[in-house]
Amino acid sequence: MKDRLQLRNMTGKVLSFGLMLLLMFASSVNAASVTGGEDVNPNEAEVPFSIEERTTPSQDSENWALSVSLDEDAHENGTTLSITTQICLNNGVCDPPVNQEAVLSDDGRMYSASLTPPADHTYVNWRVQAAYSNDTTENFPQGDWYKTWSTCYYDDGAYGGIHADGDGCNVPKSSGTESEGFLPAAGLVFVVGTLGLAVASRRNGQF
Repeated sequence: MKDRLQLRNMTGKVLSFGLMLLLMFASSVNAASVTGGEDVNPNEAEVPFSIEERTTPSQDSENWALSVSLDEDAHENGTTLSITTQICLNNGVCDPPVNQEAVLSDDGRMYSASLTPPADHTYVNWRVQAAYSNDTTENFPQGDWYKTWSTCYYDDGAYGGIHADGDGCNVPKSSGTESEGFLPAAGLVFVVGTLGLAVASRRNGQF
């Protein structure tokens, strides 16, 4: 009985070790297939849609947009699409995937989604799921992501991209990053001056 229990424990350890090696191998193969700065795009001969618009490269705090259009045959067969995105950062952390609320064109063929990547992001991952009329679904790509690299990314120990600056990033600030709720400088001076004049007039008995 004791020998049988030891054999079970040893078998479990061997299986666990083998699974760990398999996962490490799969990760290394996947990593080797991606080159820093080179977007991963669908082969349009193998998918039921085509890219109408895609922002590349993606930039911190700037709108990133994606539009894909169903092939005519797929549309006529009742196929629909959904878009999922994921943001990965230069520190190696990836956010959870997000199912986007895509905007559908009037003819029902084009699906559009957009997002604003945060600061210091490496790339935008995206994938498309096709839902067929027979209630089956298919992911494109399967088990992986299409990829749009940012203007400044950290990969393989170095920074790259058009906004890479030595050992870091120098990404221009977005035109829409001004904090809401704060008045511009000229307006602030005007308001302060007006308030000061009102206080002085009240003290002089003019109000």
